[in-house]
Amino acid sequence: MEAQELREAFINHFKSKNHAQIRSASLIPENDPTVLFTTAGMHPLVPYLLGQKHPAGTRLCDFQKCVRTGDIDEVGDASHLTFFEMLGNWSLGDYFKRESIPWSLEFLTGFMGIRMDQLAVTAFAGDENAPRDEETASIWRSLGMKDDQIFFYGKEDNWWGPAGQTGPCGPDTEIFFDDGRPKCGPSCGPSCHCGKYTEIWNNVFMEYNKDADGKFTPLKQKNVDTGMGLERALRVINHVETVYDTPLFKPIIAKIEELSGKKYEDDVKAFRVIADHLRASTFLIADGVVPARMGGGYILRRLIRRASRYMSALGIEGVHMAEVSDVIIRDYSSAYPELSENAENIRTTITNEEQKFHSTLKKGLRKFDQMVAEQGDSKVLNGDKVFQLFDTFGFPIELTKELAEERGYQVDIDEFNNHFKQHQETSRADTNQVFKGGLADASVETTKLHTATHLLNAGLRKIVSADIRQKGSNITAERLRFDFNLDRKVTDEELAQLEKFVNDAIKADLPVVCEEMTLDEARAKGAIGVFDSKYGEKVKVYSIGDVSVEICGGPHVQHTGELQGFKIQKEQSAAAGVRRIKAVVGKFD
Repeated sequence: MEAQELREAFINHFKSKNHAQIRSASLIPENDPTVLFTTAGMHPLVPYLLGQKHPAGTRLCDFQKCVRTGDIDEVGDASHLTFFEMLGNWSLGDYFKRESIPWSLEFLTGFMGIRMDQLAVTAFAGDENAPRDEETASIWRSLGMKDDQIFFYGKEDNWWGPAGQTGPCGPDTEIFFDDGRPKCGPSCGPSCHCGKYTEIWNNVFMEYNKDADGKFTPLKQKNVDTGMGLERALRVINHVETVYDTPLFKPIIAKIEELSGKKYEDDVKAFRVIADHLRASTFLIADGVVPARMGGGYILRRLIRRASRYMSALGIEGVHMAEVSDVIIRDYSSAYPELSENAENIRTTITNEEQKFHSTLKKGLRKFDQMVAEQGDSKVLNGDKVFQLFDTFGFPIELTKELAEERGYQVDIDEFNNHFKQHQETSRADTNQVFKGGLADASVETTKLHTATHLLNAGLRKIVSADIRQKGSNITAERLRFDFNLDRKVTDEELAQLEKFVNDAIKADLPVVCEEMTLDEARAKGAIGVFDSKYGEKVKVYSIGDVSVEICGGPHVQHTGELQGFKIQKEQSAAAGVRRIKAVVGKFD
């Protein structure tokens, strides 16, 4: 089965249950300071799970592009991916367990053709905060699931949330495909990692609110949030060993075979790394991410460079990544039109970064030669210096070990591994954090700063250039950070004019008005938005007097006077062709 057939079948299934389809949001989260990328289908819907009204109603479904990068270095095995798609459906205070569970099972056993005896499910075992979820287990039994197919686990396995320290949360039920092999032991179940069970769907039942004191109380608005990984579902439905054997990856792998003159089986890890990393890179660039030294741009750079290393390992000479990216653009554009719309920029960005890395690799080889020359009598290369080669020049440890062995040296692998472990932990902390601010808590301060970004955006377009577009934002309770396209520094005079523009709007105490309308109506009204592809059939448009009109999910203050004042702290380069402004709001002398 092809991916598009599964996407369409999933959407049609939930449309038949009166769900409205919404479009995939951007991979760049809107105003969430704690994650670099959209990591799950529910991520863009947090404001609505917290009680805001969604323009499309209370029943939603979609297929959402996601990126998780905490395990970049694990990609190449049978299961890890950086980019993936999540099929999801939501109830925003509408239906609950007794509808959600049967509808999921109906799709799995109906369209996907999975037998009941090939499934296993889990439910929450209960603790001091919430009871054992016998209701979920009872629903599964009523649908024909046997007791030996139902497993109870604790919060680590069967509880979602809250998104931050406080907020909506609740038990979930996860659905697993059982491949039929014997259990690896008496305790073998869905939580086991032996490979017998593959999670394909997770239904989260948000029925509690956790407060600052750690107390759990029932929610007035109970939500359902589900997610099914497209790649995993395709693996199951096509009866193949790994996600890399599905129709999603076959054309990409075929292109790499053509470029390298080798077969996939010759170096499975290299083929998988290249396919995964270029798929993620292609989507990230389409959503406005550019290679940089920090943040999301740094992750993009790592992905491209790691793919380049493995292309070299396959003997692919020269600059050819864009040819692989072309296959991805061709095969995904029907579902994600932003790829074809940004095709030229994707090709240019990947090619430029690939060329830069080839140059950096040469510098790294010179650094290695210098390290060896300074080694003295010791035949064991310092693990700290070896890690610097990895971190600074992108040298894989395998390459360093090979170079060392050719010259009669060894690598202090234990010291390298210590540094590498710290590097992984930092990477995971940077990229897999949960929500702590921004839209997740909609605090008074973040709400004020969110409104300030709209005023700043309007000022930049009026004072600096009408062609300016937002490239990203990061809002904490203390300050805003706003990225925008510009190939020069904003002058001191322009910065002063920007401050005055925003402060004038604040002094005028302009009303902030929210209206719901179609995307076409929003365009006719002159509203601006970062990515059309992330909006549904109906959108929220926030107008701030006659100063700003933007498509946005909110939240915002009611009048600009609530901001009191605006002050720019810093203007700097964020990446090639991207500038960054940091600013604060409040009362200033």
